Amino acid sequence: MTVPATAPLKIVAVAAGLSSPSSTRLLADRLAEAARERLAAEQDRRVEVEVVELRDLAVDIANHLVTGFPPAALRKALDAVTGADGLIAVTPVFTASYSGLFKSFFDLVDNTALTGKPVVIAATGGTPRHSLVLEHAMRPLFAYLRAVVLPTSVYAASEDWGSNGDEYTEGLPSRIRRAGGELASAVTGRTVSGASRTPTLDDGEDALVPFEEQLAGLRVG
Repeated sequence: MTVPATAPLKIVAVAAGLSSPSSTRLLADRLAEAARERLAAEQDRRVEVEVVELRDLAVDIANHLVTGFPPAALRKALDAVTGADGLIAVTPVFTASYSGLFKSFFDLVDNTALTGKPVVIAATGGTPRHSLVLEHAMRPLFAYLRAVVLPTSVYAASEDWGSNGDEYTEGLPSRIRRAGGELASAVTGRTVSGASRTPTLDDGEDALVPFEEQLAGLRVG
């Protein structure tokens, strides 16, 4: 079925935080807003943003793993993820990896359902020492699911909130904007013409590198 050109672009963020309020949800919100702002500035289609909070679906996820039948709320969340034009996946770090709730949810996603879908991966933790979870755990997970994991991943330690970085490192707001911009460019290229948007100097020097080369670099944001 052909999707009308006027159909909205859909950005879905999955947040696996367990507390309320949650720094994981906050990071998901900020990444989604960065992508939405860039998409709104670069094209005319309406942009819809949805955040899926896994803490509200924990019991449904466990039941589905046992019975094989998803309740309505979980089915809606899975449909939102697989139907999104762009995906943001954010987990807290537990025992040097993604949380069990995060992994259990994505265990329910068919391994072909995210094929070609652009994904920003992100994580939160108490210390910067866990930042490599993005590369040794999350990137392989979404590679297995055949998604296109974007070059800039975002890790937010407790000390990163409110920090603008220094002369050697980008602060968290800058990394969020860069990741959101990459997602917007990937979504626009995939849904409009199948080709990446021509980068401009306003995007920064990273955007001037061909997209395929950025993927090969696998830089940690």
